[in-house]
Amino acid sequence: MTDTPDAIDALLGAGPRRTEPLPEPAERERLRAAYGLTKAETAKALGVSTGTLTAWESGRRDPQGEGRTAYARLLEGMAARLGEPTTTAVPEPVAPVGPVAPVVAEPASAAPTAGPVHQQVVTLDQLPSGELAMHAPQPCERCGRPTPYRAAGRPIHIGGWCAPSVATDVAPAPAPAPAPAPAPGPAAAAAAAPVLAPAASAPVASVRRPARPARPVATGSTRKQPAKREPAAAVDWEQAAAARFPAGPLAVLDTAASGRGLVGHLADGRVVDVDGASLPEVVTWALGLGLGAPRLHRHGKDGDPLLVLTDAAAADLGLPAVGKDEKRDFVLRTNRLPDSHRAVKALTKAGWQLTRRGLGPWARIYRTPDGSRRECVQLCIPLWGALSAGGWQLPPGLDAAALARLLGTYAQRVLTPRGSTAVSGLELMTALRPPTRPVRGEAGWTSGPVEGSLVRAVDAAPPEVPDEHPLAEGREAGPGHVLLEEAWDWARPFDLVGDEERAHPFAVGLDVNTAFLAAAGRLLVGLSEPVHELHPVFDRKLPGSWLVDLSDVDLDPRLPSPFTPTGDRPTGPAWYATPTVAYAVELGARVQPLEAWLRHETGPYLDPWHKRLRDAYVTTMERLGVPLDLADGDPQAFLASMAALADRGDPLELAVLTAVKATAKGGIGKLREKPRGPGLRPGGRWAALERPTWRPDIRAAVIATARVNFHRKLLRTAEHTGRYPLGVLSDCAVYAAPGSSALDVLPRTPDGRPVPGALRLGVSPGHVKFEGARPMPEVLEMLTEGLNPARYIKAGTDAVAAGE
Repeated sequence: MTDTPDAIDALLGAGPRRTEPLPEPAERERLRAAYGLTKAETAKALGVSTGTLTAWESGRRDPQGEGRTAYARLLEGMAARLGEPTTTAVPEPVAPVGPVAPVVAEPASAAPTAGPVHQQVVTLDQLPSGELAMHAPQPCERCGRPTPYRAAGRPIHIGGWCAPSVATDVAPAPAPAPAPAPAPGPAAAAAAAPVLAPAASAPVASVRRPARPARPVATGSTRKQPAKREPAAAVDWEQAAAARFPAGPLAVLDTAASGRGLVGHLADGRVVDVDGASLPEVVTWALGLGLGAPRLHRHGKDGDPLLVLTDAAAADLGLPAVGKDEKRDFVLRTNRLPDSHRAVKALTKAGWQLTRRGLGPWARIYRTPDGSRRECVQLCIPLWGALSAGGWQLPPGLDAAALARLLGTYAQRVLTPRGSTAVSGLELMTALRPPTRPVRGEAGWTSGPVEGSLVRAVDAAPPEVPDEHPLAEGREAGPGHVLLEEAWDWARPFDLVGDEERAHPFAVGLDVNTAFLAAAGRLLVGLSEPVHELHPVFDRKLPGSWLVDLSDVDLDPRLPSPFTPTGDRPTGPAWYATPTVAYAVELGARVQPLEAWLRHETGPYLDPWHKRLRDAYVTTMERLGVPLDLADGDPQAFLASMAALADRGDPLELAVLTAVKATAKGGIGKLREKPRGPGLRPGGRWAALERPTWRPDIRAAVIATARVNFHRKLLRTAEHTGRYPLGVLSDCAVYAAPGSSALDVLPRTPDGRPVPGALRLGVSPGHVKFEGARPMPEVLEMLTEGLNPARYIKAGTDAVAAGE
């Protein structure tokens, strides 16, 4: 024997080691899947390979040392955040520390020989918001290890992560049959380690796993097999969040029919009495009623209640009409009620606060949070123009009930309105990808980033910022210095219009459905700050801005150039977003970037935003009688249904449709919001720059993707039909046609199907609809005058002036 007393003393001095308990391998995999984590990202966080994690989840290997500790903490944290009820599971061997009271098992004769084994079920304490209550770690009552969770105020672990000191309602384990010795190795050594009994004379009670039900076997029987279980965690937190708001997302307040008091019209059609005659009382009533909307992401925030005040309700609550007296009236120039007004003073006196915007058309009234409880109410005041602009196009003469239904439908499909549709579109991005989440560390719970989200505000690259930005000071103009990724405004030169095209009787306009929204799907964008690089090798997987000379790319002049907003051929080096350069490579160009501003942390940030708005758009079109598959099955019926929308469609659903489209377009525009409002100094920073979602590079990538997608379809259409557009405005193209229908332009295969990759009729984002038709002589006259016919193809109106 080697005499190493120092080493032995060091081991003894370190104290007894405890093996971190882990749930069953199948439960480990289920927790990860329910939490929405991939094997790759989980393995990366734990500092192991994906193969090692797979072995841990399959039970082929047993984690050891620091890796085991980290894995146990991750699994316990996931179970806690999923909010699942806890049950005791088989504890792994734990060496007791200090004296342990003996546990007397029931006699073997008293134990049942068959039947289910009872489990001890523990419900953890929750906050009013439904989240698990967290406290300073204290020793668990069952295993003695620290835990931040409580059950009825007592410290206790999630089941499966601790070994209870006393097992109840379980039968003693029978003597195990001799098993072959495990193979040498750390896992085998752990399995072979003896369990220290509390006392030599007392048998030890054990906790047995309930028998796993046998897997159903396919037979000729008609017996129905059990359905596949849905991910419980995803359902649980969503249902718990929804249950907190029984009154729905909003209420439209109006004067009662009796003329005395107020009533609230809810989104589901219910009418409730309002307990309050002043603004502070109404705000308190809204919070007590259970108004609000469940969060759209596990780590996001629930939607605040929205109160919409009709003109009569606003007057009853003492709010003035629009006027010129800045001390008593609501003045459009300041867009807020003066702080000296009695309505604002009443809120302050009652302990409520307003944001820096003050009491305006869209106001937020809140109290300083008390612990984790959030007290905040949003106000919408149409009397002051809240719903007269900003993407909201409401039918005239709406009563309170209809307004509640309209806004409630938008809230259900998109988001509770927070202001203009553009503001709501931007807020939707954050609601679906919140920047932070709670992270448990050695010192307790802290805030950590949510993977795939925009976590902090970062400055854009100098070529990407607008002229008002401080980084643009002293910057030269032109594409060689400024990133100009904008939508098309192009008309074909008159001398490039052939005689056959001029002979056609009509010009037909085709408009792409929600082009920017379609471009956002699966788009890889930068999540980090830009890095400047000289003479980089182009990589289509790196989002950013590239200084490249694409002037030598030879394309058909009857199509707009995909590299410039004007559609003209570039004349030298210019800054382009990654999608534009990637398309140049697709067209055969050899690109040699001179420099670039690149972002090496990437992800499809807009994916959930795209999915939710796409679903909202498709659902609304279906409610209007235009299902997703109508165009493919019956193109004529699709065109007829679209033509009848304005006259026969439900006015409320039409208003929702307009709002959804404006939300998608405006949300992208908000990524590059320019300074506005009083008190701004030239060259200074403005409030939008301090938010993580001020990202002009992402806006540029979306617009570039929409433009090159459109060019790809125009090119494919030309290859199959020989038709080229006479003009393009953003997402609308005008073609010479033998008839006045979209079917006179769109290509079809010999069996009548749409040509893959070409312009295609349909409801889906990225497909096209009929925009309008004009006599060909009128369009030719526009071209001779240098006008873009796509601007006027819809009933002769200026599409830009109409806000389209």
